Amino acid sequence: MGSLQKKSSVIHENISVNGYNLSVNEKEKEEAESECKKIMEKIKKIYLECDKGAASNVSVLDETALEMVNVLKREDYPVYYYSSKGMSNYEKMEKFLEQSVNGHKGNIVYYEINSKGGVARNKFVFDGKDMYYLYTNCTWSEDNTPIVSDTFYNKIKKWEYTKKGWFCYEICTPEPPELTEVMDGNCMIRVKPIKKRYDEISSKYLEMLGYQGNNLLCSNWDADNLEELDYTGLYEYLYYMKYQEKLNGETYRQGIPKEEFEKLMMECLPVNKRQLQKYAMYDEKRKTYAWCRLGCMNYTPNAFGYAMPEITKIKKNKDGTLSIQIDAVCDMLKNDSVMSHILTVKIYDNGKIKYLSNRILGKGLQKIPTYQYRIKKKF
Repeated sequence: MGSLQKKSSVIHENISVNGYNLSVNEKEKEEAESECKKIMEKIKKIYLECDKGAASNVSVLDETALEMVNVLKREDYPVYYYSSKGMSNYEKMEKFLEQSVNGHKGNIVYYEINSKGGVARNKFVFDGKDMYYLYTNCTWSEDNTPIVSDTFYNKIKKWEYTKKGWFCYEICTPEPPELTEVMDGNCMIRVKPIKKRYDEISSKYLEMLGYQGNNLLCSNWDADNLEELDYTGLYEYLYYMKYQEKLNGETYRQGIPKEEFEKLMMECLPVNKRQLQKYAMYDEKRKTYAWCRLGCMNYTPNAFGYAMPEITKIKKNKDGTLSIQIDAVCDMLKNDSVMSHILTVKIYDNGKIKYLSNRILGKGLQKIPTYQYRIKKKF
């Protein structure tokens, strides 16, 4: 287990008042780089045999990265890959964080697989008062040899371990006037894995919708209140979920044919043709529904748009529907619950789903930007 079995160590020397680019004793640096290269060797066979895309822009598939995760998991290392929705062998990381919250000195190392098949070694040290972060990154050379591409050692400006199992922290970085642009030192890692069933439902029915380009998950609506839904924006997401391919915008420059639009919407929502023709952008003469791409003319980027739905609770109702409690988790805002809402759905035996209602909890709507309709609606 290497450094995971060692007692807490103090590796900082000549602490900078700014808390970044701290000096590291040579022995600690050599150990970090050596261990990272050894980890690379453990996954080398997988890397050599996998599909890596274009030679000029190497990228491994999620399946390959998760195969690498499983190799390190068997070695008993805490290991992380962003799409795995949690850390393998997370208990060690969680124990370290919980002890640090209570003021106990300690250190932990976890490894992270990146999208190019490389490995980052992340070491956190808590000295009883402050936390420090030693980062070592290894990549593959042209002849497939592990090489260290980056090493830095910084103080953690602030951090927390949330009840839901998110480790949120901000490392010290250069600030103006030293730099003309502010560097983002924030990071958010899912330590405690999400329940398997929650992850399955979220991956299949929620993540594609998200909170950008449509308002199915970020507005209040039900069968008696359907006018506020952005049907124009929602169509392409439902289309992708059904056909597993992106909507060809060129095909629908003159609008989406009435039958196509209404059929998909009625499959997925508690809405009828009359309501769609009233609330969506319907052109009676053309027999089409208006559609346009999401772009700079109809969308102002904001951090909340990059939030992801995370299921926290599922209740099965007497009528067979599911009431799913969801938190909007926003990495850019380092917030594991920007707002919460309850989505009620019906999932059929064939895997199809009908979204029945959504209710924003508390003052959630006040915490997020006002929704921009793809095409401005007239209420």
